[in-house]
Amino acid sequence: MKQKILVTGGTGYIGSHTTVELQNSGYDVVIVDNLSNSRIDVLDGIEKITGIRPEFEQFDLADQDMTDLFFKKQTDISAIIHFAAFKAVGESVENPLKYYRNNLFSLINLLECMTRYSTACLVFSSSCTVYGQPEILPVNENAPVQPAISPYGNTKQVSEEIIRDTLFVSGKLRAISLRYFNPVGAHPSSLIGELPIGVPNNLVPVITQTAIGIREQLKVFGSDYNTPDGSCIRDYIDVVDLAKAHVIAVKRLLEQKNRQALEFFNLGTGKGVSVFEVISTFEKATGVKVNYTVTGRRAGDVEQVWADTRLANSELGWKATTSLSETLRSAWNWEVYYRKYLEKSR
Repeated sequence: MKQKILVTGGTGYIGSHTTVELQNSGYDVVIVDNLSNSRIDVLDGIEKITGIRPEFEQFDLADQDMTDLFFKKQTDISAIIHFAAFKAVGESVENPLKYYRNNLFSLINLLECMTRYSTACLVFSSSCTVYGQPEILPVNENAPVQPAISPYGNTKQVSEEIIRDTLFVSGKLRAISLRYFNPVGAHPSSLIGELPIGVPNNLVPVITQTAIGIREQLKVFGSDYNTPDGSCIRDYIDVVDLAKAHVIAVKRLLEQKNRQALEFFNLGTGKGVSVFEVISTFEKATGVKVNYTVTGRRAGDVEQVWADTRLANSELGWKATTSLSETLRSAWNWEVYYRKYLEKSR
């Protein structure tokens, strides 16, 4: 009998790609999503890629009663991958309580139900934001957790503390926190990809929307940072490479191969790339020019960060393999496909 994995936020960007990889690896998947930042037709794309339509329930995990009712019905969940969270740095600065309420309450409700209904394994979607602006680069898992620069980053720090404290008293639960850097790109089929609702907060969808004419201009937030070209530096990881790491993490927990009750792994490429370099790489990979302008720095942005991935490479046997050019080309192909899909749907 197949093991069932609960993927919270499974119609979202990383969640949908992880669902594909889970189903392709032989797992059953049930998705819970409130569709606040995703669309239900993502399930169509997942089904076209895998031949399987995942089970789906729509509700808000921050609702304690609904979450408990779900676990009462779903008695055969082997593990949980928890993606469901708000994730825009800028928005979190403007509306911190929205982020604390959603990101923390949903996790607490899940952990309570894991304890109550004997679901032992959790893979948590964390972020390199827990490191703040690291003192040493590349940053490894032993780097000190710096004071958060944004409320979003703080919710990830506090979430990891909540998980650690819960596991300490439980004795039965085990978890892996995957601290990933900047997911970009789309599935090579172009059937699923990043689909921001409203104005995108991440760099690559703004690039693709500007390139295709949806947006008039891309704003580069700051060119006076202490970096080679003055723009922020990030570690951009292909979303499919990232999704595969979640499958490995789930298997590790289910087979009880984890060395500690709570483990942390950085997921990135190990290479820092500036905003201007991303724009240039996109233009070379697609042959499409991007109209951009430079503006002031954005609140909550870290100057530069990229991953030391040696622990994930050695302990998980995982490595990011997709080039940035290939990843940006997949993002562009997804943008083109999605715009044509919208035209047909009208």
